[in-house]
Amino acid sequence: MSVIKLYNTETKATFDVSDSWYKSYNPVFSRCGKYLFFVSDRDFNPIYSRTEWNHAYDRMSKIYFLTLSQETANPLSPKNNEVKVKEENKDKAEEKSDSKKEKAEEPDKKEITKIDTTRMASRILCLPVDVADYYSLTAWGDRVYYMKSDNKGKSLMMYDLKERKECDIIDCNNYIISRDKKKMLIMKEQNYYIINTPSSNAKTDKTVNKSDMKVWLNQKEEWTQIFYESWRQMRDFFYVENMHGVNWEAIKTKYEVFLPYIGHRHDLNYIIGEMIGELNVGHAYVNGGDMPVVKKIPLGLLGAEISKDASGYFRIDKVLEGASWSDNLRSPLTEPGIDIIKGNFIISIDGIDLKTSDNLYKHLINKAGKVVEISVNSKPEINGSKKYIIRPIEDESELYYYNWVQSNIEKVNKATGGEVGYIHIPDMGVKGLNEFVKYFYPQLDKKALIIDDRGNGGGNVSPMILERLLRKVQRANMARNVTVPSQTPRQMINGPIVMLINQYSASDGDLFPYGFKKYKMGPVIGVRSWGGVVGIRGSLPFVDGAVLNKPEFASYDAETGEWIIEGTGVEPDIYVDNDPYEEYNGRDAQLERAIEEVLKAMKDYKPIAPVPEGPDKSR
Repeated sequence: MSVIKLYNTETKATFDVSDSWYKSYNPVFSRCGKYLFFVSDRDFNPIYSRTEWNHAYDRMSKIYFLTLSQETANPLSPKNNEVKVKEENKDKAEEKSDSKKEKAEEPDKKEITKIDTTRMASRILCLPVDVADYYSLTAWGDRVYYMKSDNKGKSLMMYDLKERKECDIIDCNNYIISRDKKKMLIMKEQNYYIINTPSSNAKTDKTVNKSDMKVWLNQKEEWTQIFYESWRQMRDFFYVENMHGVNWEAIKTKYEVFLPYIGHRHDLNYIIGEMIGELNVGHAYVNGGDMPVVKKIPLGLLGAEISKDASGYFRIDKVLEGASWSDNLRSPLTEPGIDIIKGNFIISIDGIDLKTSDNLYKHLINKAGKVVEISVNSKPEINGSKKYIIRPIEDESELYYYNWVQSNIEKVNKATGGEVGYIHIPDMGVKGLNEFVKYFYPQLDKKALIIDDRGNGGGNVSPMILERLLRKVQRANMARNVTVPSQTPRQMINGPIVMLINQYSASDGDLFPYGFKKYKMGPVIGVRSWGGVVGIRGSLPFVDGAVLNKPEFASYDAETGEWIIEGTGVEPDIYVDNDPYEEYNGRDAQLERAIEEVLKAMKDYKPIAPVPEGPDKSR
């Protein structure tokens, strides 16, 4: 857990403001010198999964503050509700005096900050705000400004300690207050606005005119700076100090000689890429930067494989199945009301006869997502053709992936009599987790499972998936009038599991089969995995927006203390390589071997015991 600390620059002493029980971050001193504000995750409200009996904690944050001095009273303590009898003339005089005092006070007046380092934890207080995600705190006088993010979106908020009231200032992405605290710059979507620092709801009128904002730039100097910045970042953040035995100073000398000859931003990325490539590590990448943006024209695709027929028209050789309820899996030719099948001919597109056309797709340029009329016939002729209104898609890759997975499920079901499940995990990010959840829980009634890690692009969720696959039966459960007993935990496969890997099982897709083998969960089948597990945290900022991935952390064997996987990959227990030609023609030798091995292992399958006879407690 992250802990907020205070450091005395004179005595060199360090003091804990928060403790390690709660994650605390984003500290900021108030300008008045009385408080230290910060965000902390201390609100516990579990949410429960709808796929299994499990929990998670999502938003846990509120804004807290420390009174720096023991003499500072709690600004949120209860007020005395005693009714005061006014002495009219005296009260008016005091009001005028207070008014003059307020005017005389300078908002930027520097206060002496006194910090008592004893019993700080007992002086931590909570602002009465909702649980949400908070960031960009700024404390000025009795006001605290902050960004709030929740299910409604992002908003700039302000809490007034004196008035004890929270105010929703404006919906925006972020803000910054000027040094004199009089003005505020608001970022809203892609526009900027300057307003007076608000004390209540604010409105944005005129945007900051960016149309004439220009900067004179010496690209050669900027590129030189980016080169050396890349070299320094690798030097300072590479996961081991010895830089894999490479003389990093000599590498700088080797590549800096090319700087005078760089003529394009792509050249710079190439040189940096070659330089960091000397480290011989998997996750070292460079991309992006200030490059020309080429506007792409989306080509409309039909979700089908099409060839030119001898008649001149275009023949549909294959229609990709889809799921019309999902935008990502919509296949234009299979939507309700459209009767187009393999073997049909496309006669025209938007009234243009295709008989003399050399390329069907030139008639679908800039048609992705737009309404298109096509004429289709079972014969290569106009007479008898039928018109359909369709919406082409921009990308067919999701459809191909969906059809491949469904085909594998069908093969496994057919070969095992429906007793074995199949799950492919394309990566270890959101998509991979979704695919696992989508196919794991509906197949819990299977006796065994094939997990396909081939082509897994990596991420970081493999521990979550392994945890579910590792579950063992603790006990069986029954209920009267329920014919089939259940088990605890309920969401698990109580049978053999085998895994498929290949040379494209990468990063966390490497760590997944490593863990599978480490826990002896079943045989791993295929070819050696990619072999890149030195992880990255994201790029530090570059002046032109370039991205440099620095390998910053790595895994090693907890028992032997030896490095694992990087540069070698995970070896399968059973080596099977797919022949590209056979694979192109629909044969998957690796999947066939997985089916063979799982059927072999199922011979020892033991279901949970049947429900025992009811106990006799009459004696």
